[in-house]
Amino acid sequence: MKLWELLTELPYVEETRGNMNTEIRELTSSSRDKTDAGLFFCIVGARFDAHDYAWEAVENGCVALIVEHFVEMDVPQVLVNNGRAAMARIAEAFYGHPSRQMRMIGITGTKGKTTTTYLLQSICEKAGLKCGIIGSTGTVVEEQHLDSKLTTPDPIELQKMLRMMADEGVKVVCMEVSAHAIDMNRLDGMTFEVGCYTNLSQDHLDYFYTMERYFETKKQFFTSGMVKNAAMNADDETSAKLKDGICCPFITYGICVDADVFARDIEITEEGAKFNVQLHGMNQIAIRMRMTGMFNVYNALAATSCALIMGIAPEKIKAGLEAVTRVPGRIEVLQTDTPYKVILDYSHSPDALENILKTVRQFARNRVIALFGCGGDRDKGKRPMMGEIGGRLADYCILTSDNPRTENPMVILAAIEKGIKPTGKPYEVIENRREAIRHALRMAEEGDVIVLAGKGHETYQEIMGIKRPFDEKVIVSDLLLEMQKEQD
Repeated sequence: MKLWELLTELPYVEETRGNMNTEIRELTSSSRDKTDAGLFFCIVGARFDAHDYAWEAVENGCVALIVEHFVEMDVPQVLVNNGRAAMARIAEAFYGHPSRQMRMIGITGTKGKTTTTYLLQSICEKAGLKCGIIGSTGTVVEEQHLDSKLTTPDPIELQKMLRMMADEGVKVVCMEVSAHAIDMNRLDGMTFEVGCYTNLSQDHLDYFYTMERYFETKKQFFTSGMVKNAAMNADDETSAKLKDGICCPFITYGICVDADVFARDIEITEEGAKFNVQLHGMNQIAIRMRMTGMFNVYNALAATSCALIMGIAPEKIKAGLEAVTRVPGRIEVLQTDTPYKVILDYSHSPDALENILKTVRQFARNRVIALFGCGGDRDKGKRPMMGEIGGRLADYCILTSDNPRTENPMVILAAIEKGIKPTGKPYEVIENRREAIRHALRMAEEGDVIVLAGKGHETYQEIMGIKRPFDEKVIVSDLLLEMQKEQD
C-alpha cells in the first residue's frame, strides 16, 4: 500500500517530506521490530520519545516515519499533531477498515466489562450471530484464543485482530473499551453500533489523578460521535452526568431505580442468580444464571440492554444468559475436591473486592478467608481502602504480593495494613504469593471459602519488570497435590 493512500482519511497531517509514493507493507510502533518496508510511528510516551529511536526503526527495515516533529533523517516523513490518533486512523486504513464489516459493541466502565462481553457473546451465538471478544482475557473467537497485553489493544494490534475476525466471518465484536484506550485515541475513526456504560469506581488514579478526569474520559466515548446507541446503568450515580452530554439514543438498566430494563425478584445463591428481567411494554423474562453475585445480575442487564438495541429476541437473550457457566478469573470456583471452596477473582480495586466478599458472605457456611494485595506502580490511594474492606468483610485476611512491578512489595503491604489494622480482624502478611496460597489451603476448614483476589485470569506475576509464570489455577492444583502426598 502506498504511503499517500494511508493518509487520505487522516485529518492530522500538517506537512510531508519525501516520497509519498513509498510502498508500505508493515506498521510498527516499536523501533526494535524487524520489518519489511515498515512505517514507524514516533509516539511520545511518558518515559520515552520514539523520535529518539527512529534511526533504529529505519535500520530494522522501516522506510517512512509518522512524526510529531521532523527528525534529521533522509526518509519520507509525515508530520501530524497527534501521533496516537494518526496511528489509529492509519492502522484502520492499512487493514481495510475491518470494523465496518462487523457490528461493533463497546463496553466501558470500571467493573463488569469482561463478564458483559462473555454474556453478550453467548446471546449473539444463540441468535445465530458469530461473535468475537476483545478484552482483558485476550481475543476470543469460538475455540480460538489469542493473548493480549492490554484490555483494549494498541491500534495496530487491534486492527489486525479485527481484520482476522472479519476474514473468519465474525458478524459481531464485543470489546472492552478502557479509559486508557479512549484517552490515547486507540479507537479513533471507529464507529460502534452500541456503547455500554457499566459503572465508575476508584481505579487508575495513578494515570488519571482525579475521579473527575477518569469519568470525563469514559464520557468522551459517548460524546465523541463514535457511539450510535447507548445503554447505561441507571443505578450508578455517574450515569446522570453521562446523560447530560450524550447525543445518541440510549436506554437505561438497573435494579434500584426506574429504568427501561430492570430486574426484580432477585435470588442470589451459591449455585447462581435467579431473577426476572422486566422490559417496559414487554413481558418478563425469567432468568436462571449459573453465575452468582448481584454484580452478575447487573452484568446480565447490561448484556440484555445491548442485545435489545441490536434487535435480538428476548428468548435468545434468555438462552444466552443461562448458557454461560464461567468467565475466566471472574468469581471462578476452582475444582479442588476439598471440603472448602477456593474462588479465583480478578477483583483488584476497592469496589470489586467489596463486591466479591459480600457475594461470598451470602453463601459461605463457615469463614471467608481473603487473600489479596495491590499492584505496584499504580494507584496508591486504594491500598488502605482495600485493607479496610478485607478486614470488614472477611473473617481472616492474608496480605500478599499481587504484581509489585518495580516497587518494594513490603512497602505496598504496609500501606494495605494501615487500612486493615483499625478493623481489628485477624490477618497476617506473607509476601510470597505461592506460600500465601499454601498457608490459606492449610488453614482452611470445612465450609470455609478462600477468595484469591487480584490475579484472576492472569498467568504471570510481574516483579521488577519481569513477568514470571504464575497461574493460580495450576498453583492451587500443585499445592493440593503436594499436601496430599505429605499426608500419605
